[in-house]
Amino acid sequence: MDAAMELSLPVAAQPSLDDVVSLAVDAEAAGYERVWLPETWGRDAVTMLSLAAERTETVELGTSIVNVYSRSPALLGQTAATLQEASDGRFRLGIGPSGPAVIENWHGQPFTQPLRQTRETVEIIKQVLSGEPVEYAGDHFDLSGFRLRCDAPEPAPPVDAAGMGPKAVELAGRFADGWHALTFTPDGMCERLADLRRGAEMGDRDPENVRVTLSLPCCALEDAEQARSLARQHLAFYIGGMGTFYRDALARQGHADTAEQIYDAWQAGERGTAVAAIDPLLDDLAAVGSPEHARERLAAFGDIDGVDAVSVSFPRGADAEEIETTMVALAPDA
Repeated sequence: MDAAMELSLPVAAQPSLDDVVSLAVDAEAAGYERVWLPETWGRDAVTMLSLAAERTETVELGTSIVNVYSRSPALLGQTAATLQEASDGRFRLGIGPSGPAVIENWHGQPFTQPLRQTRETVEIIKQVLSGEPVEYAGDHFDLSGFRLRCDAPEPAPPVDAAGMGPKAVELAGRFADGWHALTFTPDGMCERLADLRRGAEMGDRDPENVRVTLSLPCCALEDAEQARSLARQHLAFYIGGMGTFYRDALARQGHADTAEQIYDAWQAGERGTAVAAIDPLLDDLAAVGSPEHARERLAAFGDIDGVDAVSVSFPRGADAEEIETTMVALAPDA
């Protein structure tokens, strides 16, 4: 496998903050290159990454992702600078718009112009991290008269953007230092990588300098059917229950009928039907099953030309033992 091996810490199933941070310590020992921390509606990413930075020494750390609506761009820049200092230069900031289900129903903010919001946020964060006075006039933000009130981080942490649609991926290629991808088949990744290259060229940038990270649901258990069942439930929840973004992303990859079937069944409360409909695509969306089969599928995603890193993520229903077992089975040093 050519891509780097990374790990996304679980946002569920961990009973305490210490349990989550301990997984970062274990990931470092197992040889994972970077630990990502998603932020949804549980523990916040900044506190957990601060503790992880204190308890680890070499593993890289990052957010994948924090949304661009609940914190101002300037605060995101301050946060990136602080976490870069706390980690002795090991931090990478991943941001994205998330979706209306979270932004409107949890944060109480209007989910408006997500592409423009993301672009302006990236541009402002980069100004903040430069240490120079921030002067910015955009559609969403108008900033003037302040600069970072501490030394600018050296080096400045990279700023990545998440996205699933063609324009969102093009934006990442044009303005960000990397792209975070999720819920893609191998063929779907290849299509969106063309959008990334086009965006980089529009920004007069070398596409090779835009780092691509694929977050991949993984579960490697001796009970292969349990692993696959957990992944089916996880994918059905996102495609069927988290708004229309995941549904639409799957449809764009040539699986519109399956995406609609999952979404319609989930919305109708027919969860079993939604979960079963995932099965024909399971191996194209995840690396799950026996340890041998999961490693084989993980390697296939890591060999996609243009993917720089694959981040092992976990089904939302996996318990602590299943997470630990998967992490060990798929570790680079295994």
